[in-house]
Amino acid sequence: MTEFISKKFTYAVVGASNNQDKYGYKVLKELSGKGYSVVPVNPKEKEILGLRAYRSISEVKKADVVIFVVKPEVTLEVLKECLKTRIDKVWFQPGSESSEAIEFCTKNRIDFFLGCMLIQKK
Repeated sequence: MTEFISKKFTYAVVGASNNQDKYGYKVLKELSGKGYSVVPVNPKEKEILGLRAYRSISEVKKADVVIFVVKPEVTLEVLKECLKTRIDKVWFQPGSESSEAIEFCTKNRIDFFLGCMLIQKK
């Protein structure tokens, strides 16, 4: 797990939200508040927490780790983008993973971690 947490990384939070009740908001706020470099990804938002929101992973210029806070079917589609953009580390928040997503990561040599970022953080 420690190889997924570093201030040298840029984190793309897929499912980032302006809704303060959603985990996508809480994860983004926690990371940015602790000084981590974060990029919100949500096709419905233009800005979240004062940060430009991107419509997709393909639009993000730099991301070292993708954090998923979305439904499993969305996760699987975004994983295909990760492969195309050569992102090889992903972090599944509870409820975002599926057996298909894990199989996809294993088959395509994408390192993954399962667990709640809000509990696992340093």
